[in-house]
Amino acid sequence: MEVRYTAEHEWATIEAKVATIGITDHAQRALGDLVFVELPTVGSSLAKGAVAGVVESVKAASDIYAPLSGRVVEVNPATVETPEVVNSDPMGAGWLFKIEIGNPAEVEELLDEAAYGKLTT
Repeated sequence: MEVRYTAEHEWATIEAKVATIGITDHAQRALGDLVFVELPTVGSSLAKGAVAGVVESVKAASDIYAPLSGRVVEVNPATVETPEVVNSDPMGAGWLFKIEIGNPAEVEELLDEAAYGKLTT
């Protein structure tokens, strides 16, 4: 499964017309220990680049941006109940939300792993 990235440090995996979204390992390391996660509401529509939620650590708060336009179809309650799961497994159990992709062409605008790697080194 291919992972795509944003310059704002979100990742997205695409399965059919649904994208699973979270923050990257780089982002969670920069933030430090997360203490709070706020996620979008299921059923809400997001535009690409819109603020979709917030993650807060002991050091800072950071907005989560929608990497793609679409409708929120699922959120991960485990990240709200135990935010540290985002630190321990940001690209696995720490996923944040899923959207039904509204504009499939936007997927091609996301960064591939090589391009994201260059951005973070």
